[in-house]
Amino acid sequence: MDTDRMASRQSSRMASPQSSRIASPQSSRIASPQSSRMASLQSSRMASPQSSRIASPQSSRMASLQSSRMASPQSSRMASPQSSRMASPQSSRMASPQSSRMASPQSSRMASPQSSRMASPQSSRHSSSVSSSPMSRMHSLQVDSVQRWMEDLRHMTEVECMCVLQAKAIGVEEDAQGELIVATHDHVARDNLQTLLRRALVVSTELGKMFQRLEKGRWQRVHSTAVRANCHVRSLVHEYRAARNTPSEMQKYEKSLLEKCMELTTITEKCLHTEDEFFLKSMREAINEILTDVSDSFSHMIDMALANEIQILIRQIESSDSVYTIGSNISNLLSLTQDGPQLCRIIAKEGAVVALFKICRQDCFSDLYAHALRAVASICCVEEGINQLEKVDGILCLADILTDENRAESARAEAAAVVAQITSPHHTSTQHLGSFLESMEDIVTALIKLCGSASCGEVFLLASAALANITFFDSMACEILLQLNAIHILLQACRDRQRVDTPYSKDQVVTILANLSVLEQSAPEVLQEKGIERLLQLLGEKPSSSSPSEGAACERVQQKAAVTLARLSRDPDIAQTAIQLQAVPRLIELCRSPAERNNSDSVLVACLAALRRLAAGCPDSIEATDHQQLIKPRLVDSFLLCSNMEESFV
Repeated sequence: MDTDRMASRQSSRMASPQSSRIASPQSSRIASPQSSRMASLQSSRMASPQSSRIASPQSSRMASLQSSRMASPQSSRMASPQSSRMASPQSSRMASPQSSRMASPQSSRMASPQSSRMASPQSSRHSSSVSSSPMSRMHSLQVDSVQRWMEDLRHMTEVECMCVLQAKAIGVEEDAQGELIVATHDHVARDNLQTLLRRALVVSTELGKMFQRLEKGRWQRVHSTAVRANCHVRSLVHEYRAARNTPSEMQKYEKSLLEKCMELTTITEKCLHTEDEFFLKSMREAINEILTDVSDSFSHMIDMALANEIQILIRQIESSDSVYTIGSNISNLLSLTQDGPQLCRIIAKEGAVVALFKICRQDCFSDLYAHALRAVASICCVEEGINQLEKVDGILCLADILTDENRAESARAEAAAVVAQITSPHHTSTQHLGSFLESMEDIVTALIKLCGSASCGEVFLLASAALANITFFDSMACEILLQLNAIHILLQACRDRQRVDTPYSKDQVVTILANLSVLEQSAPEVLQEKGIERLLQLLGEKPSSSSPSEGAACERVQQKAAVTLARLSRDPDIAQTAIQLQAVPRLIELCRSPAERNNSDSVLVACLAALRRLAAGCPDSIEATDHQQLIKPRLVDSFLLCSNMEESFV
């Protein structure tokens, strides 16, 4: 029975050989220290080449591409685009019942006196209902009044006090405008958007608490949370109306939302005065339905408000002739892309990609090319962004920038980042690749030249990640790379610590080599460039820190190095060279020692495959014991045997 249990446990951990498709560059999108901007490039591929770009020391700016693609924006009906953002200290204070009495300098500006008037009737009704409850009076006779007050403090709040305090700004200049009022200055526009996101996050948090407390039947807290949510929604809607001429469609949603919030407050108040389980059960279903409607309506209203603000930014980009103004607004758009895929979708639908490519087609704005393309790469983490890029012939523009060697290296590097983004295997739609194939030869040629001339690790990382992605979806790209002497350029770059200095860059290189090794004509070139020695070095790749992302990158490097070796070993000369260079002992060590492969099953499968390929050509190179355990059994049996070595049977 123990044996069956152990076998079941091992088999459940085993990745199928097919799923480990060795050529796939990186299944992990974990942010790395080298290229945080490229996070979005590697999200969903089992081994997509761009996961390595995720966070390099040279490229901390690259967090924009990654942040987004990993989490599904629709995971919660209630989650608005701002839900992916971390709540600021001020917003977290607003969300807690106790601290909502205390207005911080930030939160004090968030509610106007009008909103306090709107919320006060509700809260006064709430306080009177609690104080007049017979159960409450009976309990107060038995419990010390101060103790009772302390208990009530934990889950009650006086909305009037909260709103009045928030309406009084602390430490703000007399002529300062409200946070939601959009002025002509770019930094104000950015603050407006961030404020809108922050305020919406507060409401979303309150609604989330209501769902949790409703499940537990904590009716007192359900009602107090409904009162606070109603207050926040009314305050936000009122201030936004005062600052903007809101579209008529948005006004309809606002009216409907306010009515539902009031209905939610009223119905939760009814549950405070009864202990009838049947009644409370029916009320729970009704409240859950209303709360769901409120969440959906609020999310939709915030999306429309954000779209309205984004339109203003885009109009400023399109209408301005000032490099400073355009650059500032592009920065605002770029910062918004950090808040998740939902915001990227809104930005794409409002025409940001079109406006940014207009900038990239005007020579007078050549200094803004890199900045604009970085924003495009971030927006293209979603399908809507790629569709917009296709509509404006963005691929032709990218090809023009990449092939123009007179352009700044930074602009060509950011164009490579866009190419890497739109060719990422995680995208479900490949319609945009039709026009890409027309320019593929020019783009591949420009990218391999950029790899050869890169002045730093970040530029090499972006160019090589784009090439690695391209080699996945068209074998013609591999043939073009062989004609361009890509193996020599890439292996030469591996010897240059200025260009290839982290596991993330090595991951891109070995991904390209793995895909090139499918072609038979690649073997002589690898042998000539001493590529087998480099592959054996990559088999020994180990992280220099305890970073999980770096460890995952090293696993991918080992896996794909073993795959490349297995593919190349079809050539007898390659197999003989690998055996002479002691490839077999290293592969056996990776199979038998889980620590050497960081307990990675994918590395184990790749090493077993490489061993079997070498043994087929040179049976005498493997000892009898190793042959009996690692070569002779089925691959699955050898896998189970080696994976069992990491278990303790004590």
